[in-house]
Amino acid sequence: MNYRPLGTTGWNVSEISFGAWAIGGAWGTVDDRESMAALHQAIDSGVNFIDTADVYGMGHSERLIAQLKKDRKEEIVVATKAGRRLSPHTADGYNAANLTGFIEDSLRNLDVEALDLVQLHCPPTAVYYRPEVFEALDRLVEAGKIRNYGVSVEKVEEALKAIEFPGVKTVQIIFNCFRLRPSQLFFEQAANKQIGILARVPLASGLLTGRINAASEFEEGDHRKFNRHGERFDMGETFSGVDFETALAAVEEIRALVPEGISMAQFALRWILMHPAVTCAIPGGKRPSQVKDNCAASGLPALSDATMAAVARIYDARIRPLVHQRW
Repeated sequence: MNYRPLGTTGWNVSEISFGAWAIGGAWGTVDDRESMAALHQAIDSGVNFIDTADVYGMGHSERLIAQLKKDRKEEIVVATKAGRRLSPHTADGYNAANLTGFIEDSLRNLDVEALDLVQLHCPPTAVYYRPEVFEALDRLVEAGKIRNYGVSVEKVEEALKAIEFPGVKTVQIIFNCFRLRPSQLFFEQAANKQIGILARVPLASGLLTGRINAASEFEEGDHRKFNRHGERFDMGETFSGVDFETALAAVEEIRALVPEGISMAQFALRWILMHPAVTCAIPGGKRPSQVKDNCAASGLPALSDATMAAVARIYDARIRPLVHQRW
């Protein structure tokens, strides 16, 4: 496993890290024993950074991670998120009182005295134009409740606005072979300000593993069934917002680029790591075998310029018209 600096936090984190949405819920059936085995496999593979959220299983994901930290002696940096428990989910809800309450809940769930990293959880765009929200986070840092804070965003516009606030240390954004726009202006600006970039949805909800096909079926509790058109949250979170049939056709073109001896998931993750502005990719994993396969991407050779250009051509031809200006 290789490691990269997480912005100005002082931490060097594993460039393949662990996204804990799936072990909390909304990805079909999960088993806590298997989830814990997947978490332990991550640490065994050199992972030292885990990303979760208070809304993943309403604290369940956080509590599993708390158990992991009790079981292991290694230093593990845990990022969580706050805000999506608001109902209704409005900009006005991102106030000091609510944020403080969310932080207190996560402190209990994770069983720690201070949270390593808290991220606003894809708030409405208007939140990024309210300095008082970031001032509230500054006060939580001063109070010793959180060590660092950042944001998780849907849109490049939100990411660019967020890094205007000096306290923002990290930005989590969807970035993968089906979502190239962040690598343009945002990556340049983030690098200039030493912002840590967490690439989420790195496998496009499993499409870029190459294991999903037109006959694939998803359980009722899986967002890949209930949120394809944004019924519950932003549709860009599910399959990166790409039409399913179009995405499958693009996957087949990308499959032809994958070198012999590596999985398509590893290829997709290595593609992300070719961008030096990215700190880490945070694929999820419900089973140890998935985690082990993902983590091996860190040690793969660099992809060639020709391969990178070929992925860009596939994106331009099939994906760009669907997603580029939306997010």
